[in-house]
Amino acid sequence: MKIPPYLQPGDTIAIVCPAGFMPAEKAKACIQTLKKWGYKVVKGKTLGGKSNNYFSGTDEERLYDLQSFIDDPSINAILCGRGGYGTTRILDGINWKAFKKNPKWIIGFSDITVLHGYMHEQLGICSIHGPMAGAFNNGEDRFTFSLKDTLEGKPVQYSSTAHPLNQHGKAKAAVIGGNLCLMAHCIGSNAEYDTDGKILFIEDIGEQLYNIDRMMLQLKRAGKLKKLKGLIVGGFSDNKDTERTFGKSAYAIIAEAVQEYKYPKCFGFPISHEKENVAIAIGQTYALEINDDAVSLFRI
Repeated sequence: MKIPPYLQPGDTIAIVCPAGFMPAEKAKACIQTLKKWGYKVVKGKTLGGKSNNYFSGTDEERLYDLQSFIDDPSINAILCGRGGYGTTRILDGINWKAFKKNPKWIIGFSDITVLHGYMHEQLGICSIHGPMAGAFNNGEDRFTFSLKDTLEGKPVQYSSTAHPLNQHGKAKAAVIGGNLCLMAHCIGSNAEYDTDGKILFIEDIGEQLYNIDRMMLQLKRAGKLKKLKGLIVGGFSDNKDTERTFGKSAYAIIAEAVQEYKYPKCFGFPISHEKENVAIAIGQTYALEINDDAVSLFRI
C-alpha cells in the first residue's frame, strides 16, 4: 500500500461534503482547531452549499468540489465534513489520474467508507477512517488528537476495556473496515474490500437489529469473515427493534455470525458514530492484542 505524505505545519487541508448537507457554521470549530495545529484550511463550495434537499449539492457539484481538491497539488489532505448518503452517486465519476501520481490523505467515516474501499482495492493508497469536521465541536480530545497524530505519522496506540464477548489472541495485519451498512452495500462493486488476511473493523448507527443480522450474513456468505486475522467491533448505537422483538442485541448478533472462527475478536472498541472514534489509517499494519484485562491496537 502506498502511504500519502504525512502532514507538516503549513500544509493545507480542504474540507468538502461529498454526501449530505452540512451548515458551514458546524465546521467553524474544526477550522479553528486545524489552524491552531498549524495547518492552512480551504473550504469547498459544498460546505454550507446552496442546496434545497438532503445533499450538499447536485451530484455534479459534489463531484466537481471533490475532484478540484484531488487535482490541486497545493492540497495535502481532504477532510470530509460529514457522511450521510451520496458518495456512491459520484464515486465512478472521479478521475484519479493526478491522485495516483501525487496521493494525499482523504479522511472520513460513515458514507465515506465507499471511498476507503475503492482507494484500498483499486488504487492501493492508504486513507484515514476517523473524525470528520463535526467532531471538533466537542473540543479537542483524544479522538481529534488521534487524527492529528495519524496525519503526521506519529505513533498511535489505542485501548479499550475487556468485554465478555471478546475472544483473546494476537494479530498483526493491515487494518481495513468502516460502516457495516456501506461494506455490505459495496459487495459486488469496485469498492468491495478483500478481507482475507486483514484485521477488519465494523461500526454502525440507527440500524434495525434484524438488518444488522442480515448484513452480517451478507458479509459471511460473501466470504468476508472467514479468513480474517482479527475482528474489531466498534460502536453500534441507536439500534432499532421491531414491535415483536428480534431478541438479540447488536453485539450478540455479530458474535453469533463469527462464533465459528477462531481469530481474536473484540467488542466495544472506540470506533463509532459517537464521540468515541479514533483515527485508523486504512491499509497500514497494526498489532491487535486482546487479553483478560484490555484490548490494545497500535500502528506498526
